[in-house]
Formats: sequence, structure tokens, C-alpha cells
Amino acid sequence: MKRCIIIGASHAGVSCAFALRREGWAGEITLIDSDPVFPYHRPPLSKAYLSSLDNMGQKVLRSTESYEQENIHLQLGKSVKGIDRVKKTIQLEDGITQAYDKLVLATGARAFLPSIEGLDSAVNCFPMRTAQDAINIREAFQTIPQKKVLIIGGGYIGLETAASLQKLGGTITVLEREERILARVAPPTLSNFFHQLHRQKGVSIHPQKEVIKVVANEEQNEIICADGSTYQAHLIVVGVGIKVNQELAKAAGLAIENGIKVNAQSQTSDENIYAIGDCTYHYNPYYERYLRLESVQNANDQAKVAAAAICGKETTYDSLPWFWSDQYDIKWQTVGLSNGFTDSVLRKETDQEKSFSVWYFKEERLLAVDAINHGKAYMLGTKYLKQRQIVDKAKLADSSIPFKPKSFLKE
Repeated sequence: MKRCIIIGASHAGVSCAFALRREGWAGEITLIDSDPVFPYHRPPLSKAYLSSLDNMGQKVLRSTESYEQENIHLQLGKSVKGIDRVKKTIQLEDGITQAYDKLVLATGARAFLPSIEGLDSAVNCFPMRTAQDAINIREAFQTIPQKKVLIIGGGYIGLETAASLQKLGGTITVLEREERILARVAPPTLSNFFHQLHRQKGVSIHPQKEVIKVVANEEQNEIICADGSTYQAHLIVVGVGIKVNQELAKAAGLAIENGIKVNAQSQTSDENIYAIGDCTYHYNPYYERYLRLESVQNANDQAKVAAAAICGKETTYDSLPWFWSDQYDIKWQTVGLSNGFTDSVLRKETDQEKSFSVWYFKEERLLAVDAINHGKAYMLGTKYLKQRQIVDKAKLADSSIPFKPKSFLKE
């Protein structure tokens, strides 16, 4: 009987396993992951999980019964040491060798920990990436005096964590190295909006603060920045980005370029090995360039493509990127990628407080839409992008024109 081994049991790996069954794979399916926790949803970790009493059992991707029903074997808490492409085997850290017919790398990424003096010996200092990280942060927060928290990094994770802990009564400070928060993922308009939002909630945000040293002093830390400023905190959360888990693929001789390079079928440079999710560098037909995306949507989309290809079906990756973030009472939804935009349109709805959208164009071509508490803008932007329709910018900016599917199309 043929066997497909999937390394990585997060969104991409789990989605691929079940998609394989739907596509008709009758052989064995084995899911291996170094994380001992039953496969779970990652996005809620920095959102609802931190600010609620939920346990991880409420955040699982699939029920235990569903794996049994589909005959999918889970091997959790197991690390893969190497891949032998000639023998078509993988070797686990404990020395056990397993053979495969098809191999899927859903190795994802891990939290990046910057080289800051004293960070490794700081008191109550954690990244935010895994279930254990979230548990560590929540448990530490419950015990520290004054609920004094410092977050290094003003991106998605840092700000979502700040919002969650602020809801629990924390005194939160965010330090961002760049000149503004969200500098890598959003234009100044949105950076300013979220900066003001957090400030109104009592969170202190300080851009252009590069942390160079942390000094642990009994139950608290002194955080020292390059400009000489210092901050005190009982809990430090590090959210400065990720590092792709590509070492296993690289050691096996697979093509690497800003991640594991794959074709339109999510196939690597080895015809029997596929890669999906955050770890992949793949071609996006809409933007006509290679990308590496860190999103659940992309993980699930690539998982389905890989499963179909493994089962011998003709398929190609052709998905539009989308993302979301929850902070306080704000839902931020993004569709498309705004990189390289030449101009933008800010659309404000006069009858809706805290609801607006930003539309990005490269000349006349729509590239992306950011929607703040505006599901209609997100859905309509998605439709326009998929259909490659030309939007009339003047109509879009006119809030007196009703928000309907054909309202903003060029005649």
C-alpha cells in the first residue's frame, strides 16, 4: 500500500491530509509534527485565546474522531531529522526510519528571536507562535504584579497580543524598531489609525525604538534601547517576525529561494516531494511574481492543490491572498497585495462609525483593499480583483454613491 507522509500538522498539513482522502488517496496518510499539542487553530492564539478562559481543546482543527474515520495517523511530539530522497525515507530524531511514496513538507515557520543582549535570560520572556507560547504568556500574565507587559514588535502579532492583554487589565507598552507600526504590512494611513486606536485604549506605543539589551532584576526586566531610553516590565512578549523552517528541505538538496521553491502544483524540485504553506516560495498568477505568504488561507489553498496533484489530477495554484486581524472592536480584512501601488483611494462611509476602506491601484489596475469593519468593501474588493475589473476611483471616493457591486465600475 502506498504511503504519503506529511511533515507538519498545522493548517497546511491537516488540510492536505483530509484533502487527500477527498481526492481519492486510498493509501496510508501519516501526519508528523514536533508540537505535542493536538493540531489547533493558530490565529486565535494572539486574539481570543489570550483574553478568554478557553482551553486548547476548543481550538482544535479537527476532532479526534475525524482522524480515525479518515484513517489518518498522527505522530505528535516527533521531530524529523532528515530526508533520503534516493531511498524515499525520512528519519526521525529517535532513529526510526519511515518510507514514503509521496512526501509533503508543511514545516511552516518559527518565531524569530533577535540577537538582543540578555534576552535569553530575561524574566518571563516569550515569543508568540505556538500553543505553548500562548499558555506561557497567559499563565505568566496572571501571576505578575501590576500586569506590566512590554511587547517588542509592532506588527500583527505584537498588536493583537497588546489588545488581548489590555482587555485583561494589563499595562502595555509596545516598542517598534521602524518609524511606524505595521510598516511591513500596511501604508501610513492604517498605521496611524491603529496607533491612535491603541493609544485610546491606554496602550503606549513607541516607534523608532531598537531594543539592544535586557537586564533581568529579580522579578522584572529593564529594557534598554539604542537611544538610551529604558523601560520596566514583568513580562516581555517578542513579536518581531518569523524564520522559515526550510533547513530540512535544504539539507535534502531541494531548491530553496526565500523558502522552499515550488511549482504551480506545489511540487518541489523533487517530483515525489511537495511543499505547502508558510514555508513555500510560489508563483502567484495574479501578481505575476513569486511570493511567500504567511496566512491560513494560503496554507489551505496550497494543501488542496498538492492533494489533487498527488492523486494525479490536473490542477494549478491560482489564489488571491487575503488576511485578517482582530484588535479590540476592530476587524481588519485585507484582500490582495498593495506592494508597488501608485495611488490609493480612502473610502469613508458617513453612516458608519469606525468603518472605512482603502483601495490600492497601480495606475488603473486594482491591487488590493484594506477594509476596517467593512465586510461589504472586503467582499466587493475580492470580486473586483478576481474578475480583474476596472474601478472608477472618483466614484469610489464619493461616499454619496451607494455601496453596490456595479456602483464603482468604469463605464
